[in-house]
Amino acid sequence: MAAGAAARRDPGPGAAGEKQILCVGLVCLDIISVVRAYPAEDSDTRCVSQRWQRGGNASNSCTVLALLGAPCAFMGSLAPGHAAENLPDVTARDFERVDLSQYKWIHWEARNAAEQAAMIRRVEQHNQARPPGERVGISVEVEKPREELLPLMSLGHVVFISKDVAQHFGYQSAPEALQGLRGRVQPGATLICAWAEAGADAMGPNGELVHSDAFPPETLMDTLGAGDTFNAAVIFALSAGRSLQDALTFGCQIAGRKCGIQGFDGIV
Repeated sequence: MAAGAAARRDPGPGAAGEKQILCVGLVCLDIISVVRAYPAEDSDTRCVSQRWQRGGNASNSCTVLALLGAPCAFMGSLAPGHAAENLPDVTARDFERVDLSQYKWIHWEARNAAEQAAMIRRVEQHNQARPPGERVGISVEVEKPREELLPLMSLGHVVFISKDVAQHFGYQSAPEALQGLRGRVQPGATLICAWAEAGADAMGPNGELVHSDAFPPETLMDTLGAGDTFNAAVIFALSAGRSLQDALTFGCQIAGRKCGIQGFDGIV
């Protein structure tokens, strides 16, 4: 589903009527230049190669979900050409056109917080009128330590916070951040923090802490989108009913595979 320059549509249920996972957020153009060694500051370095690929946190996560076999959809602003400037973020009015009955899980990449808060409230109202088995899961990723985005942490059933956000609050490890930020999420929510080569930690609905080590590839190739891959794999597992420990470990495994390849093809 696209908002903005492209037409809007509901893609409908997945194969055999299976409900989908919807990712709401950014799609952009990533231009990746490959060099022989990390360049020194202010130096000129010849590129070995260059590639363009679709990027953006929510877009990348949707790509990984599709590769994992989940029926999924993306909602964001699309441009008709290869590049565009100043595309609008999805608004609450755009989101009113989403048929919530088509989805089992909706994931937000924190951006325009006030509009996204209104979208999430609509999903919660939808959930209140339905039995537990028909309710839509809500996850939020807060990657950037911007004050206006932090209130979204209180709205997700599952909340992903970045290492940058944790360090913004002065925490030096994922477990420390989870303990310190627990009061910012709603009761019963799951809080997750990945910490690069240190793996990832999560605090479950009852306050239990779980950890997964990282799974680094034999050869490190490309870390761009590794966090988006981790988020997608965790959502994939949780939405299928797997335990928090299993989901966290699966997320680290798939993120590790992604770091061993360029782009996303071949991740599974």
